[in-house]
Amino acid sequence: MEKLTICLLLFAFSLSLFSSIADAGSIGINYGRVANNLPSAVKVIALLKSQGVERVKVYDTDPAVLKALSGSDIKVTVNLPNELLYNAAKRPSFAYSWVEKNVAAYYPSTQIESIAVGNEVFVDPHNTTRFLVPAMKNVHQALVKYNFHDKIKISSPVALSALQNSYPSSAGSFRSELVEPVIKPMLDFLRQTGSYLMVNCYPFFAYESNSDVISLDYALFRENPGVVDAGNGLRYFSLFDAQIDAVFAALSALKYNDIKMVVTETGWPSKGDDTEIGATVDNAASYNGNLVRRILIGGGTPLRPKEDLTVFLFALFNENKKPGPTSERNFGLFYPNERKVYNIPLTMEGLKHYVDRRSPVAGDQRTQKGGKVNVSGQTWCVASGEAGKDHLQAALDYACGEGGADCRSIQPGSTCYNPNTLEAHASFAFNSYYQKKGRAMGSCYFGGAAFIVHQQPKYGHCELPTEE
Repeated sequence: MEKLTICLLLFAFSLSLFSSIADAGSIGINYGRVANNLPSAVKVIALLKSQGVERVKVYDTDPAVLKALSGSDIKVTVNLPNELLYNAAKRPSFAYSWVEKNVAAYYPSTQIESIAVGNEVFVDPHNTTRFLVPAMKNVHQALVKYNFHDKIKISSPVALSALQNSYPSSAGSFRSELVEPVIKPMLDFLRQTGSYLMVNCYPFFAYESNSDVISLDYALFRENPGVVDAGNGLRYFSLFDAQIDAVFAALSALKYNDIKMVVTETGWPSKGDDTEIGATVDNAASYNGNLVRRILIGGGTPLRPKEDLTVFLFALFNENKKPGPTSERNFGLFYPNERKVYNIPLTMEGLKHYVDRRSPVAGDQRTQKGGKVNVSGQTWCVASGEAGKDHLQAALDYACGEGGADCRSIQPGSTCYNPNTLEAHASFAFNSYYQKKGRAMGSCYFGGAAFIVHQQPKYGHCELPTEE
């Protein structure tokens, strides 16, 4: 009976690991249509389904698109455009009619999960900022009348330009002239309605403007020594995480730590003008492919390690009518003929065979390891002290039992028994499992109890081994 109980517990834990990995983070795609050569909406939805895409964000409420999405099981974020903010703010009847025509007419067959009220309103040249929160409130009241308010969330995508400070991440703060008039009222609304902050985040633009000081590997989620935030001591291995944590820090500075975040736009162009440094197919493939891996495997940012993210890639297609530099027309994952611009995974299944199309050059990925230089690209798996004692113990039992990790060295009297701490022992077990699995994607997760590091860890006198 005792053996049966143990087996059932291990089975349940293994299921929880699988479930945690499957639910770790979510990837969606922005379906923009500023072009005159795109496929029909029906073909586009078929393309999304063929790629395993579960979320899509659109920039309007085009009837053909919303009808094509009906019955697709794809969750949808629709948009009330900036030019309608004035009417939605000033006339509750307008907001109600808009919801009636563009949401109620399709929901729930079309799985509308959120409404983006405006888009990057703070940089809108038409000065619509003061209408934003009143419009959000009126649209919400319309949802209440239809009893949709518990199912459909309302927010508004903000650009990183809404931040007054973004470096280092710990100094993140919102622009002072926006805080009282709109930021705080919007965050109060999000808190009251159980919604989240929508953020558009583009490491490409930061790298393009500062390529002399920002490492390309750091911008593309590749192996790199990381950047330490002098304000909080946290080490960042990607520009994306640093930018997201700047927003989290800005929220914390205003005491809105409870507000969650969805990244509604991020991407990297595959082509650009001569002056647009870094806009290449290889870099776009690396950024988006490594980002998908980063999100789907799970785990939060250094500042919020337990908070998984939903991220929408920008964009589905190259859009030939977008104004601006060449890069603006080349953010797509697909050409209008539905051929891939480059091949990256969008699902956990696809990640099993994913390899960044350019392996980092040894000289570009040096990380310090005690006084030595690690140029091997090696990684290790360690326990997270944030996971909690019970979670760590269950994960340790699984790794040393059903997981098949070599845990002999952490037994009493063995070479690595000391330090006799749960975190140290779990780290040895997790790393053994991770190395035995060939450092495969998803093998260093343990339901969020572990994470990957790029410097060889040492506990007491024992270093974690590099391979099994």
